[in-house]
Amino acid sequence: MSTGPHFGASAYLERIGIDGPIRPVASDLARLHRAQRCTIPFENFDILLGRPIDIRPAAIFAKLVERRRGGYCFEQNGLFMSALAAFGFEARFALARVHLGPQPTGLTHVLILVRIGGEDWLADVGFGGGGPRAPLRLVRDVVQRHDRLAFRLVECAPFGTMLEVETDGSWRRLYSFEDRPVLPVDLALGNHYTSSHPDSFFTYARVASRVEPDGRTALYDHRLTIERGGVTTEETVGGGAAYIEMLAQRFGIELDAPFEALRPLHPPPAER
Repeated sequence: MSTGPHFGASAYLERIGIDGPIRPVASDLARLHRAQRCTIPFENFDILLGRPIDIRPAAIFAKLVERRRGGYCFEQNGLFMSALAAFGFEARFALARVHLGPQPTGLTHVLILVRIGGEDWLADVGFGGGGPRAPLRLVRDVVQRHDRLAFRLVECAPFGTMLEVETDGSWRRLYSFEDRPVLPVDLALGNHYTSSHPDSFFTYARVASRVEPDGRTALYDHRLTIERGGVTTEETVGGGAAYIEMLAQRFGIELDAPFEALRPLHPPPAER
């Protein structure tokens, strides 16, 4: 996913709401990370419309920037990698196993490792389940805090490095990764499984999330969760045009299809 003529720096900066110039330094890495995380929603609706997820850089840019849609990790971090390359950062992909369920997944999450002045940073604008909002220094056993959140990276054999978040006074695993070479075919395989395999969460659940300065808004099918200033509320969203309007108002997702087209492709594994 190298950068090229497909990437328009000015259009990207306008999309995420910040001005240049951008230099390959830690402070500007954080500016870009926070801006994209808070602007472009995490979402999977093209999958549930039966559309393939194209992770070629030009296709990602067209969808997330020009058409102002959102996407999931392969799209979000694919776009962010193009931006980092365009602004002169030294960056590389890493593949991760998600540990939110009873068993770790395959290598179906992608993140970015960025080297600045001899120091490595973890950048991830594409983890929808409460991931970091700002880059994290790639050091183990050090608690790093931002936006009322606390993260740490720990050794976790045999999976490599584990990213954990503090939740209700205890540490919860998010994902594990190793700093190994990632080829385009590795990204293609992970994206193909995540967007099409019947056991993939994204093929049967309607999900969206958007980070806010003081919280987060998240959608799971018809359940809308709103976190603001440490207070969480939930509401149920109906179907039809009201659902499509909610996507536009809450997440900035303008779908070109009716609600009826968003029916899950198949039931979740527990119901089969």
